[in-house]
Parts: sequence; structure tokens; C-alpha cells
Amino acid sequence: MTDRVRLSKRMSRALRHDPARIGVELDAEGWTAVDALVAALGVTRAEVEDVVRNGTKQRYELDGDRIRARYGHSLPGRVELPVADPPSVLFHGTSPTTAGAVRREGLRPMGRQFVHLSSDEATARRVGARHGGTPVVLAVDAAAAAASGVVFRHGNDDTWLADAIGPEFLSAR
Repeated sequence: MTDRVRLSKRMSRALRHDPARIGVELDAEGWTAVDALVAALGVTRAEVEDVVRNGTKQRYELDGDRIRARYGHSLPGRVELPVADPPSVLFHGTSPTTAGAVRREGLRPMGRQFVHLSSDEATARRVGARHGGTPVVLAVDAAAAAASGVVFRHGNDDTWLADAIGPEFLSAR
């Protein structure tokens, strides 16, 4: 594992899941001072900026002297990202043990702020494989969901976010 990946994982925990563990406070939209994060992690600003600039998943956002994770939070509060029109089809990878419940009940954010969707099937397959076993990939009729009022937000090049997706918009791949 590279130093950049290690630091990204540490930043993720601090900015998405457990800022108190390292003594960092986030505002209502998930922002904290870059200097506070740098000091708490014992790294340089240049190293943090390198993760933001060169990370493969565009997880972080810098705004002057502030930084936040763009998506994936399990903390209270909500990071608001701009509403965007999704592609006509998106994908969600899940484990075989939860696929049945998802088909019946739809996609819910569970412990996160949003449901995470992938713009391509291969990414969804990789995400679903993290849960163990052969992943189940579901296609999401995002065009129909958006037409029915589901709000989509663009997390990064590969990730789309929604509050929930009803089962009527899901089909197995």
C-alpha cells in the first residue's frame, strides 16, 4: 500500500466517520481547517493536497483553508452537493446475502448519508465484491427514478448519490 493510500484512509476516517478520534471538528457541511487536519494527522499540507489532487476517487474537496470529504459520511449532518441529472442507467453492487432485501425494499443509505451508485458496471462489481463473495450488480433506471422525483447528486466521476431508490427502478444484471 502506498503512502498516499495510507494517508487517504486516515483522512477518510477523520473526515467521513470519526473526527473526534483525532480531535478534529467538522462544521455542519463537513468542513474543517486544513491546518487542524494536518496537525492532527502529523503530516504536511503538501501531503494532504497530494491526496486531494491525485486520489483515484476524488473523495476530498479543498476550498481555501478548508477541507472536507465529498461523500460517504456516516456522521450526523449532511454534506450537500449540487443536484445533477444522472445518466439514464447507473449501477449498484451488493453482496448476495443482501441482494434479495434490496430487490424487495430498494436501496437505502443505511449508515451513510446517501445511497452510492456507480456510473459503470465494473465499478459496481468492485464495490460489491468488498462485501465478500461474488457480487450482485443491479442496474438502476436512473432516468425513470429522476422523472419520478428521486434527486441525484454527482459525488465524483464514478459515484452518484441519492437519498433512496425504490425497487421498481432496479433490475439484476
